Amino acid sequence: HVFGIFLALGVGVLLGIGAFTFIYAEGHSYLQNDPEVCVNCHIMQPQFDSWINSSHHHVADCNGCHTPDSLIPKYIAKADNGFRHAWAFTFDNFYEPIQIIPRNQRILQQRCIDCHGDFVHPILDKDNGPRCVTCHADVGHALKRSAQ
Repeated sequence: HVFGIFLALGVGVLLGIGAFTFIYAEGHSYLQNDPEVCVNCHIMQPQFDSWINSSHHHVADCNGCHTPDSLIPKYIAKADNGFRHAWAFTFDNFYEPIQIIPRNQRILQQRCIDCHGDFVHPILDKDNGPRCVTCHADVGHALKRSAQ
């Protein structure tokens, strides 16, 4: 009986902290498709600014390239990234400039193929490379090559 009370209190505290964090961090904004949400973290400002000047600015946004197209996989990727980013920023354990992880590189590669697959399929083996961004690094983010 006492164990059940402590378990309920523990779960309640965790849910309360989670709800507070979600509200304080404006978690609802990350469920949307607004590219400006990505700059809630200062570390993303250079990527956002370079996207504004990129060739894909008018045809693709952050989610269009960095999350899967299907609803459930999209929100799984968003939750995964959100948790990892929150953890990294909370514990000051991240690289600047921010770096894409292998799982997200695969998503990005698939999104390139989703849009350009008919054109590139003869030269592309999606599992063994080359990765599209190897040659087209500044398509989504108009970064200066000398700065990379």
